[in-house]
Amino acid sequence: MATVPTLPGITSKMIDTPRIKTHVLFSGPEDGIPVLFLHGNASSASYWEEIMLALPADYRGIAPDLRGYGDTEDKLIDATRGTADWVDDLLGLLDALKIEKAHVAGHSMGGTLVFSLVAEAPARVLSGTVVDPGSPYGFGGSKDLDGTPCYDDCAGSGGGVVNPDFPKLIAAGDRSSDNPQASPRVVMNSFYWKPPFAPAREEDLLTSLLTEKIGGEKYPGDLLPSANWPNVAPGKFGPINAISPKYVGDSVKKFIAASPKPPMLWVRGDSDMIVSDNSFFDLGTLGKLGYVPGWPGEEIYPPQPMVGQTRRILEQYGPFEEVVIEGTAHSPFIEKPAEFMASFTKMLK
Repeated sequence: MATVPTLPGITSKMIDTPRIKTHVLFSGPEDGIPVLFLHGNASSASYWEEIMLALPADYRGIAPDLRGYGDTEDKLIDATRGTADWVDDLLGLLDALKIEKAHVAGHSMGGTLVFSLVAEAPARVLSGTVVDPGSPYGFGGSKDLDGTPCYDDCAGSGGGVVNPDFPKLIAAGDRSSDNPQASPRVVMNSFYWKPPFAPAREEDLLTSLLTEKIGGEKYPGDLLPSANWPNVAPGKFGPINAISPKYVGDSVKKFIAASPKPPMLWVRGDSDMIVSDNSFFDLGTLGKLGYVPGWPGEEIYPPQPMVGQTRRILEQYGPFEEVVIEGTAHSPFIEKPAEFMASFTKMLK
């Protein structure tokens, strides 16, 4: 039984794979053309349900809860492998479902995983759709369009930069709006979509957010002290360390050099404040605005140009289309699903 209530037309199953027992949502006919949906951080497969139900009749939606999230078996993420634990889990899931190739769509951190899947197994991806994806160079701690780390130890990225109240409130199952900086409901309604938009399933989506696995080696992950501003560097476990530039490795080069090259669709909201060139979740931006003391300045630690980095990488990769959806923030597929589906269906066809 799924923790989050599902919409009519969505089925929920536990799938055994050699790596991890994975909770998966399904839509459409079992023999339909497979579309794999990957959720972002602080959410779960539930975020994709409306889009799964809107797929053309001959497509099958498949949305797993990633390791560390939802109702999937609770196993640690080895961040020193970058995104490889998730990629291996997903390839294992496709094998267990006897799926050779699938269209893949990912939101936020899930978008980062689409880049990683194309880098590692391009022949298994029919097309890649990334929605407000994290930069393939990692989240935080890098500068310029080539993703140069601000410091050798990638200080300013990883588990140590998360507001500690946010995971505490997730662990407590907090559904209030009492903490204006860290209440899960406030963060979701302020940043996941553009206020005053309120999704019809706000309570279910909040429940989905609250399913993230919390702990020192889970979310947000461990940290190392650093002599470099802001005095924390990535540790070795958990999702936010896994998407630090410290562990990205050769994945950007492998993505750019992928063969074959599945076509890529990049969809983003014009008002996204989570993934942007001046992200409110990036210490370069917060330091520049004076919210975090001791900022070393633009030359050493500028705001990360997340959108610019993604565009530069896609331009080097090859076939891609960029679609900006007006009046939306971090989740245009939830805020304006019809506009999202217009571009997405074209990509699937």
